[in-house]
Amino acid sequence: MQKTAIKFTPVNIDQRAKLDIRSGDTVRVWSKIKEKDKIRLQAFEGIVLARKHGTEPGATITVRKIASGVGVERIFPLYSPVIDKIEVVKRAKTRRSKLYYIREKAAKEIRKRMKAFAFVAPVETEPEEPVPSAVEGEEKPEETPTEANQPKAEEVEESGDSEIPTESVGKEITEAETKEEKEEDKK
Repeated sequence: MQKTAIKFTPVNIDQRAKLDIRSGDTVRVWSKIKEKDKIRLQAFEGIVLARKHGTEPGATITVRKIASGVGVERIFPLYSPVIDKIEVVKRAKTRRSKLYYIREKAAKEIRKRMKAFAFVAPVETEPEEPVPSAVEGEEKPEETPTEANQPKAEEVEESGDSEIPTESVGKEITEAETKEEKEEDKK
């Protein structure tokens, strides 16, 4: 009687079992994605947070990467036929078997960077328009704010703008007036 080997999965189980993937390693997992009639490969590269269940059929690895500023985690079954291949890009020495603390650590670092960025960010100002040069012999008078350009006190009150005090609208305060006001306050 002749024995025949029955293959249940297209995955080379021995090869996947020998993969030495540990937490902290940076891996690139190539998964098969079916779109209509075609099958394409898509890479997911990130750091391994955890490897669970050793070499048994239900073994998984949790991989985390940052995509567009957002942390993305995927759990890949180690012996899944959907996974084409797993490449170890970089090795790292870690003291723990599960690196779940990286989730909070990454969030803290991002918050810290955002605070530093907000604190140091320069104030944007509008670029000044170039002053047109005077035509031969003509002098352009300087524009000074006049009472005609200023809104009247009634208009300010109606519009609801509380930033402009009604008593100072349309009136320039000079040093002499401020001295007179101070003297009146003393009396």
